[in-house]
Amino acid sequence: MSRHQLAKFTLLTAALSGSLTLLAQSNGKRLTPAEIGALAASGPGIGTSGVAGIRTTILSGDPSAAGLYTIRLSVPPNTRIEAHTHRDVRSATVVSGTWYLGYGRAYGEPALKALAPGSFYTEPAGEAHFAQTRTEAVVVDITGYGPSDTVYTGAK
Repeated sequence: MSRHQLAKFTLLTAALSGSLTLLAQSNGKRLTPAEIGALAASGPGIGTSGVAGIRTTILSGDPSAAGLYTIRLSVPPNTRIEAHTHRDVRSATVVSGTWYLGYGRAYGEPALKALAPGSFYTEPAGEAHFAQTRTEAVVVDITGYGPSDTVYTGAK
């Protein structure tokens, strides 16, 4: 490679690197707890159970569209969510409260596992699961690759 070609290559590489850095920075998102609290929350939304009282905050992306998304569910005390599935693969982290989650096509108290803050779980595509809160509210962050949906199994 000649000196001239090497200089052009170096310049092109530096420009490309700078462009990628700017692109990464422009798509980056950093939210403090206070900033998350200030985001608009709605009732149950796409990819949630649809149970009244649950607030959904979209942290990133759009669960109704193709692509990566993260939603925050704020679930009031004494809420029961019947068995349902989602078409997308999802993973979740319990942020606060104790979340009781079970897998199966019908709600079953013995299948519930208590997940304390910091706990992690998955919701495989098409695998039925159910949940509940008890005496305290729960906050859960869920990440998936949309579009998402919620289909109840009809089993109780």
